[in-house]
Amino acid sequence: MKKVLVLTALIASLMAFTLAPQKQRIVFFGDSITQAGVKPGGYITVLGDLLKKKNIQDELIGAGIGGNKVYDLYLRMEDDVLAKNPTTVVVWVGVNDVWHKKTSGTGTDADKFEKFYNALIKKLQAKNIKVLICTPAAIGEKTDFTNELDGDLNRYAVIIRQIAKNNNVELIDLRKAFLEYNLANNPENKAKEILTTDGVHLNDKGNQLVAEQMLKALYK
Repeated sequence: MKKVLVLTALIASLMAFTLAPQKQRIVFFGDSITQAGVKPGGYITVLGDLLKKKNIQDELIGAGIGGNKVYDLYLRMEDDVLAKNPTTVVVWVGVNDVWHKKTSGTGTDADKFEKFYNALIKKLQAKNIKVLICTPAAIGEKTDFTNELDGDLNRYAVIIRQIAKNNNVELIDLRKAFLEYNLANNPENKAKEILTTDGVHLNDKGNQLVAEQMLKALYK
């Protein structure tokens, strides 16, 4: 009887060890929005708080640098992402690739944007890293499509959606989520201060919305 009890306890402990979920190390890779995401109230910090409530102990790492475009991410991927040995990478880029065409003439043409993005994903996948990619959320929050860069931003969002399909990666469609939220909560057609402070960078509600979208995508 004693042998049976010992054997049962051993099997139970082995099953518990085998079935224990692997702790994820998730790197959030992007621009100034992600750089701010690790600050108090930032979307990465908010996501961490949501995970604690669910008793999920995954490690969240911010790898955002202000002003970055897709080719900047590709060039610094080795040091800022791969060196951290992530299990998962969430890529959120595209706003500057569009916005900087207007502000400084240094944006990224659509064909180059697509090529660099595909190359970035393939390099991550070659390391067996799970990849999720996000559409750029907003450059202005007006709901009647009169924000100056709506056309370009929507075009790049379409490119990212197709990249997700072509590379079999999870899409977090923040562009869609922001538009839906603004349609429901921006009756005065404001250009900012609904989900953003300036039309691009997140306020508290924006950080909460992004964290919730990340949570849904990462923990289905």
